[in-house]
Amino acid sequence: MATATTTKTKPASKAGANPTSKQKTQMHRRSRTGCYTCRLRRKKCDEGTPMCTACKHLGLQCEYKRPMWWSNNDARRQHKDDIKMIIKRKKLSEKSSHSIQTSMNSPPGLSHSLPTSATFSDPMDRTRSASIDSQFAFSFNSPQSTHSTHSGHSAHEFTPFATPQIPTDFMFSPFAPYEIDVKTERQMFVNDIPTLRESTTSTFSTYQTPPPPGSILPSFPLEGEWTEQVYSERRESLTEETLNVNFFDFSHGPAMSSTRQVAIELDEGDQRLLDHFVQFVLPTIFPILESNQHGSVSSDLVLPALQNNKGYLHCCLSIAAQHYKAAMGLQGEEIDGDIMRHRYATISSLCDALNRDENHQQILEAALGLIFFQCGVGRFDDSLPDIPWHQHFQAAISLVQKLDLPRTVSDPNEPLPQSPFNMTLTAWIDILGATMQGRAPAFAHTYREKHLSPTNPSLGLRELMGCEDRVMYLISEIACLEALKKDGMDDITLCQHVHVLGDQIGLTELGEGTPILPFNSNGSLSPKQLSKNMTAAFRLAARIYLCSLVPGFYPAQESCVGLVEKLTTVLQQIPSGPTGFDRSLSWVYLVGGSVSVPGSTFRVFFEDRIAQLGELANFGSFGRAACLLREVWLQADQQALSPISAASEAPQQYIHWRDVMQMKGWDYLLI
Repeated sequence: MATATTTKTKPASKAGANPTSKQKTQMHRRSRTGCYTCRLRRKKCDEGTPMCTACKHLGLQCEYKRPMWWSNNDARRQHKDDIKMIIKRKKLSEKSSHSIQTSMNSPPGLSHSLPTSATFSDPMDRTRSASIDSQFAFSFNSPQSTHSTHSGHSAHEFTPFATPQIPTDFMFSPFAPYEIDVKTERQMFVNDIPTLRESTTSTFSTYQTPPPPGSILPSFPLEGEWTEQVYSERRESLTEETLNVNFFDFSHGPAMSSTRQVAIELDEGDQRLLDHFVQFVLPTIFPILESNQHGSVSSDLVLPALQNNKGYLHCCLSIAAQHYKAAMGLQGEEIDGDIMRHRYATISSLCDALNRDENHQQILEAALGLIFFQCGVGRFDDSLPDIPWHQHFQAAISLVQKLDLPRTVSDPNEPLPQSPFNMTLTAWIDILGATMQGRAPAFAHTYREKHLSPTNPSLGLRELMGCEDRVMYLISEIACLEALKKDGMDDITLCQHVHVLGDQIGLTELGEGTPILPFNSNGSLSPKQLSKNMTAAFRLAARIYLCSLVPGFYPAQESCVGLVEKLTTVLQQIPSGPTGFDRSLSWVYLVGGSVSVPGSTFRVFFEDRIAQLGELANFGSFGRAACLLREVWLQADQQALSPISAASEAPQQYIHWRDVMQMKGWDYLLI
């Protein structure tokens, strides 16, 4: 298997200890332009001498002096085509030196009779977490909560499925390209006696090559450039800041090297699911992380876990089947059987490990996968039986506590060199999941400590999902306040806390400029600006969430309408469509859209974003959020048009999206 790697290049050497004025001018010009080969490829050049690193690696001619072909458009185009062919041959030669072997031993039968999931844990304790206790200006007191888990299961029948053509929409990965080679060895057994053995190699590549002449291409928002060039350019420009590619500790040790072998035993049907997961699901799991640190998800997190963690493997196979079903619009017992078979196997392995009280990191990894991966696949009307996400999260909370992760990420005396990935993902689910249920986050005290301590390093929420940690910590505080409001906090005290939290949100805006499109002059993505825009969107959604707690709140208030309009303006600066990041903003769209009034520009804008996403708008959290918002708007608009409401001078009653979810029997995690 060949995984994406990040190559660190040395800066160009100086012309001399004391350069002349002419040398200074040349050095300044080079730092501004780079070599002409890199300029033609629209790549960042490190201006190494006598050749830059990119040209040296690819075997290209590195030219700092203006070449003859530069001033002729036809010659420049021909030179660019020649470079593409050289790069393509280089990739093919490199590919032959990297492989990951997957050994397959097919069992005698491919039909299984296995139980399905029913329950996994006790009903969630609705009391606020003891982590709310604290002794600072906006602290809230609450009792302690306890958590426990158990499970029960029933029977179901399953068979594998055939693999038809994947829709064109799923052929274009919106993230940085990479290739994975999987060597598969299969052996047939007759009465448990090994017979025929075959070996094949599959290559999964997100590099897009030009189609043959005469081909009809699907419509695409980035016309005029091959997707390989556009995507790689958007992921390569990190000129605004130096990003630490080793920011997270994925609990697997060092990152996978190209020589590491991975052995996974799967039958033929499950191999197809794994192929689909690697090719179509894996590139979409953590789009923000991939835009910052290409390859981290595949090489450092998912691929090692697939080999070492059976529960995680079954989780990914179940998610792959669910994604496959939604992408193809399939119905039937075969695909449903694959989903439920692996869903049960995941839960069964988790329960066994929990009962043995061992492999806590692996159990946590699989439990978080069950929760978070669901946010990217499936349709809102999935009817297959499943365990609610918050019951899985109760197991995750227990595991996080067993691993002592809250203390390790908060101890100022023992700062960690890397942020534990599992704790970062737990925090993201914990904070936004708490807002989905109107309760306090389980680890609110940890987030509060990190927010107040200037010495505590980042938890990595910005690197993982795009929003700065400080804003996420304040969303945690707002969720705590809502829990106290539900428990009967008086209006005066409530408004005092709202005022304090509003000021705290304002402090996170200091020094922040007006959001702009997150692209550099050469068209490449700016990860830093994207994070600023994402943070601004979450910050405005947090303000809306906070304002909704004020007694007497209703969406038509001028202050609320203004916040929704500002949010719409910020969201316009975030890339849209299949290659954009709207699907990472489901919670923001939910909070802002739920209080948008009829005629609001937000509603028109949101429908346009849905149209740009195409079929992708129907999947995962975004699809569920869109369905929920339309239901909220329908009920709110009907109330506004009712004769009683029209005759009344009193403000309309606020229809909360959480009430609509409860009314419809939905139990979504929209993050």
